[in-house]
Amino acid sequence: MEERGGPKPLCRVSSQIKATGRSPLDTGKGLEQVYYQGKTTIILRCLDRDEPPKATLALEYTYGRRAKGHNTPKHIAHFWELGGGTSLLDLITIPITSDTLRTFSIVLVLDLSKPNDLWPTMENLLQVTKSHIDKVIMKLGKTHSKAASDMRQKMWSNLPKDHPDRELIDPFPIPLVIIGSKYDIFQDFDSEKRKIVCKTLRFVAHSYGASLMFTSKSEALLLKIRGVINQLAFGIDKSKSICVDQNKPLFIPAGLDSLSQIGAPPVPDNDIGKLHASSPMDLWKKVYENFFPPKNVNTLKDIKDPARDPQYAESEVDEMRIQKDQELEQYKRSSSKSWKQIEFDS
Repeated sequence: MEERGGPKPLCRVSSQIKATGRSPLDTGKGLEQVYYQGKTTIILRCLDRDEPPKATLALEYTYGRRAKGHNTPKHIAHFWELGGGTSLLDLITIPITSDTLRTFSIVLVLDLSKPNDLWPTMENLLQVTKSHIDKVIMKLGKTHSKAASDMRQKMWSNLPKDHPDRELIDPFPIPLVIIGSKYDIFQDFDSEKRKIVCKTLRFVAHSYGASLMFTSKSEALLLKIRGVINQLAFGIDKSKSICVDQNKPLFIPAGLDSLSQIGAPPVPDNDIGKLHASSPMDLWKKVYENFFPPKNVNTLKDIKDPARDPQYAESEVDEMRIQKDQELEQYKRSSSKSWKQIEFDS
């Protein structure tokens, strides 16, 4: 969100990422999501909207208002939700700008029921989003050096100065929350699989200075997530509860975990030396993908075309689309023939 008197943007990105921000009079958030389910449900719950969630198409926007007390101005939080998987990540440049970045937060929602997709999805989304934010901060620094410097300092706000891992952490440039959805399915996984997923996500979240929490359709868990989102969007007090038990839904606010509690990657000591890793993050990636190999690196981009989704059917538009598709195919064929002829003549 932007810190100014007026509506501010809240954006969310998927596997799911969402961003939040706030100001004295108006709160804006940004949230990005990938293509896994659950993100829309979280937003609706946070905004007290009793309506069935719909599939997200491209970049969607909504907002919410909330007052901290009686006779006080309402704060406004702006939510942006990105659907369509990693193929639409370029759209994050729309809500995440130098004007909105200072009050932005990101919420990444990952599908715990699909552990084989988890790492590539998480890695892709975080890398692309971080790269864009870094560019925005660099651009901001050329015209407002103090603002850019303040943002870099703010990265460390969630980590105590005396934290033992302070020198080992590379905080995400803006507040980051990682949410594991579908815990109701995940809790029935084999205990060893749950252990690997939990330890890995704890390491990633802690390395980025992020919060980590699991949720499901459980009302109690949704209320806890709602509290976290409201804190980001409206400045409501942070929750002080914490749960690091892998047999329960994790709930770890930023700065409250540690590498000593997380432990080493779940691999035999004599096998660690065989893994050629360039960094601790790379080591955890190799260990994780050894247990949960990605099914197909192209899977994330192989998304159903929303233009052909029956729920968005419009006869006149669809007929025109068919006509244009046919014209395009005809053009490709004619172009192909002409190029072949040129090649032949030469």
